[in-house]
Amino acid sequence: MSYSVGQVAGFAGVTVRTLHHYDDIGLLVPGERSHAGHRRYTDADLDRLQQILFYRELGFPLDEVAALLDDPVTDPRAHLRRQHELLTARIEKLQKMAAAVEQAMEARKMGIDLTPEERFEVFGDKDPEQYAEEAEQRWGGTEAYAESQRRAATYTKEDWKRIQAEVDDWGERYAALVAAGEEPSGEAAMDLAEEHRQHIGRYYFEVSYEMHLSFGEMYVSDERFKVFYDSMREGLAEHLRDAIRANAARHAA
Repeated sequence: MSYSVGQVAGFAGVTVRTLHHYDDIGLLVPGERSHAGHRRYTDADLDRLQQILFYRELGFPLDEVAALLDDPVTDPRAHLRRQHELLTARIEKLQKMAAAVEQAMEARKMGIDLTPEERFEVFGDKDPEQYAEEAEQRWGGTEAYAESQRRAATYTKEDWKRIQAEVDDWGERYAALVAAGEEPSGEAAMDLAEEHRQHIGRYYFEVSYEMHLSFGEMYVSDERFKVFYDSMREGLAEHLRDAIRANAARHAA
């Protein structure tokens, strides 16, 4: 049994572009080709893709994923054991993924073949490469993007947890500010907008006030960013944009 690139993209919840990218860099090369030269993925390829997506979900960069999977001294069961340990540490947030790893371990032990849908249902409709690809397309030629990549490559899992905790804390405080009816031009809102700018500068790349203004507009015009910020509190995206404007004007003065 083999599957087309479109079928595999559907099973795994990733884009066809992501699968093509994995093929191009040698991370997941389809085991078969059709008579017309089209990619065909075998069960072994689906096993490897499952492993890739687990490691990507855990924050591993693609080059590290390749090194892990191609290590000749590590067998598939060792990968599953390691992933299970990592996922269990995040059990509150990723309980469904931990259960899926256990299912994969049990299936391998008992010689049971999981269906393609069962292999990848844990990932839902999220493609781990989606935003990484888009970010590179939009900003890949900029110094800011290069700086962000350099810094991110040095971060440990503990670093990423700390960064996310800061984001969560900021979001809770900003949501409370919006709920309290604070104006975007108020000191509290401008201070949180400035904290937002400095957070990006501290962990990714330096953000000028002019650049921050552009980000603020994007948070409203790009539906995905708007959904992200509005999920903290309805109307937060537009409130933040206006607070960014007010904060930039304050510093210009």
